[in-house]
Amino acid sequence: MPETRVFAIANQKGGVGKTTTTINLAACLASAGRKTLVIDLDPQSNTTTGFGVDPHRVGLSIYELLVNDSVKVADVIKADPMRPNLSLLPAKVDLYAADIELVYLDQREYRLKRILDSLRGEYDFVMIDCPPSLGLLTVNALTAANGVILPLQCEYFALEGMQQLLNTIRLVRDRLNPNVSLFGVVLTMYDPRTRLAAEVVDEITQHFPKEKFQTLIPRNVRLSEAPSFGLTILEHDARSPGALAYKTLAEEVIARAAAMEDSHA
Repeated sequence: MPETRVFAIANQKGGVGKTTTTINLAACLASAGRKTLVIDLDPQSNTTTGFGVDPHRVGLSIYELLVNDSVKVADVIKADPMRPNLSLLPAKVDLYAADIELVYLDQREYRLKRILDSLRGEYDFVMIDCPPSLGLLTVNALTAANGVILPLQCEYFALEGMQQLLNTIRLVRDRLNPNVSLFGVVLTMYDPRTRLAAEVVDEITQHFPKEKFQTLIPRNVRLSEAPSFGLTILEHDARSPGALAYKTLAEEVIARAAAMEDSHA
């Protein structure tokens, strides 16, 4: 049986398309027949809202799972029959407190890994939307993950601050999780009409020739509208350039994950 692939979608810079990528890549993986779990690990709860779940009325959330050993994961997962193969572990604002509360708990870096270990084999893919910071929540995601998907926007300073994230991945690999590495770099907000976008693509291709995904996620109004309706791009406009790009990205992720599995076999 193929193993569950766990990906942390991380960039400590905000506004790079991290949540958009989490929601829509997960939706496309699910529509390709892969059982997919999305974990909203960002206290801003944008992924939760983007799936049409109200974080103020969510009841149990990932926060309770992280800080309270008696909460069962089955009581927290939200599955919608209208979205086959796609489930959500939602967030709410209480998650802001988790970065502080986790400091005082046993095995604080492994709390999320323990939750996911109890779900091994139930999902093909787990996508974790990380907060835009490198605190204990992100460290929990990196400790639980096989790989990191890094969204980068096609704008000035795209690479700025990245070294920090790569150093954090290295530290986690050395001390907590020898299996984690940079799985892929996805370029977002691509506008083919600008010379800058082409320059950023060239720069990322030079720095990350193996990791960069071929698919470029375009700047697309439909993509930015979808979360305000609580819809994935496939539900909002399945023929839009944004939807087609995320479908292609999902195919790349499936193929790359399978190739890695074969190379480890």
